[in-house]
Amino acid sequence: MLHNAPAFFAGLRTGPLGPELSPGEVGGCNAILAACAGWPASWTAYALGTACHETARTMQPIKERGGNSWFARYDGRRDLGNTQPGDGARFAGRGYVQLTGRVNYAKAGAKLGVDLIGNPDAALGLNIAAQVLRLGMADGWFTGRKLPSYLPTARVPGTLEQFRQCRRIINGLDCADKIAGYAMHFQDDLRAGGWA
Repeated sequence: MLHNAPAFFAGLRTGPLGPELSPGEVGGCNAILAACAGWPASWTAYALGTACHETARTMQPIKERGGNSWFARYDGRRDLGNTQPGDGARFAGRGYVQLTGRVNYAKAGAKLGVDLIGNPDAALGLNIAAQVLRLGMADGWFTGRKLPSYLPTARVPGTLEQFRQCRRIINGLDCADKIAGYAMHFQDDLRAGGWA
């Protein structure tokens, strides 16, 4: 929880989301902050930094882009649980961190008590996308690697190198330096805002 939200948002204006903040950016940040309540600032900063990168700084959940031929590459993928024709397009990536595949939609839906199989677009809702981000990062849904493996659970600041290594929980080291920089900035802003 932020004790000084104005200080947090003032800090964002000098970082990757500034100099002006759109209502979408503010709403997205607030959804992620609510989902990450109880987390250390470093963990929350990495969630914000990841969302910032994955959404091209809009802080709004997105749907994977592509046409039928692009999504067809996911059809028949048993590792994703895509066993029915059209599952590739139906269960294409959505959210802050591209939840993909029938099995992953089923898992997330069961955890959140939401029918994501019957309504995959529900994964684009701010609160659902933020909860998927939190649970997926903490529990290793995306690559099998978990956030606690890279950042301490104690309330100590994360380092640039720790944030860089955190990228392994989402997508190898793809854009790890850029996201680590975002996370460092978000961490400073959270601390200025009295995150507790």
